[in-house]
Amino acid sequence: MKSIESTLILVILVLFTACTSTKNKEQTISLSGAFALYPLVVKWSEEYQKEHPDVRFNISAGGAGKGMADALSGTVDLGMFSREISQTEIDKGVWWIAVTKDAVIPTINAANPVVETLKKRGITREEFKRLYIKDNYTNWNQIGGISMDQPINVFTRSDACGAAGTWAAYLGSKQEDLKGVGVFGDPGLADAVVKDEKGIGFNNTIYLYDVKSGNKNPGIEVIPIDVNENGQLDADEDFYQTFGQVLSAIAAGKYPSPPARELYLVAKGKPGKQATLDFLKWVVSQGQQFVSDAGYVPLNETKLKEQSTKLND
Repeated sequence: MKSIESTLILVILVLFTACTSTKNKEQTISLSGAFALYPLVVKWSEEYQKEHPDVRFNISAGGAGKGMADALSGTVDLGMFSREISQTEIDKGVWWIAVTKDAVIPTINAANPVVETLKKRGITREEFKRLYIKDNYTNWNQIGGISMDQPINVFTRSDACGAAGTWAAYLGSKQEDLKGVGVFGDPGLADAVVKDEKGIGFNNTIYLYDVKSGNKNPGIEVIPIDVNENGQLDADEDFYQTFGQVLSAIAAGKYPSPPARELYLVAKGKPGKQATLDFLKWVVSQGQQFVSDAGYVPLNETKLKEQSTKLND
């Protein structure tokens, strides 16, 4: 008799454990991918859990390429992605929604003696191409109007990522065509420029500015873009002093697109898990109130309605 009771107890425990495991899985949302979107997704997860304490999040950064690969393989529920979706990815069945905007900004070591000249002159798209694609410029004095004899050490990203893809797209090319020493991750690239007085690179806005103070992070400066290519930085091109200024410029369309871009959450087909869908609906509605404070540009109402319709179809 005791043997039967023990068996029944064991069966009940196994069933309870299985049910609990299934419930936990259904209430856990996993995300991986772009460094650009990682801080905002963490913020969203924290705020969402205040309203939905039963939902858990597993979030890891690793580059947009990893986010797309993990999403398409079903390794995660959502991939964080930070460049335009390609036709190849569409053909593989990717589904996506836009969630916010930011930009990739060219950077330079703050102690570089050419910084003050660049703040007045800026660099044109064609000159950036010669720095990053054509490999023509190795010293600042090779660029017209700059007399400073200062070598240039170029850094780029070693991981498949949206920042490098977006920066390369601005230059009419692809990530694999970018010249320079490869460094892993957005924080790594910023750190490489900070540690090398001759270094230049590019970063997502969130890794260039301090969100709380609005100032640039220590040791790093912006290389302004001479958008109209007139050889000087005009007043409407000079918006890099604070985080708020550059975000306003992105929102107003003053910063070129690319490297300004939308950021996405992607999946292999429209998510079937209710917890994931509910979170996404919250992101494009209540979640937008946290976008600006986290250091990003909110989507406009028209774009948000498009995303909401996509989620409800």
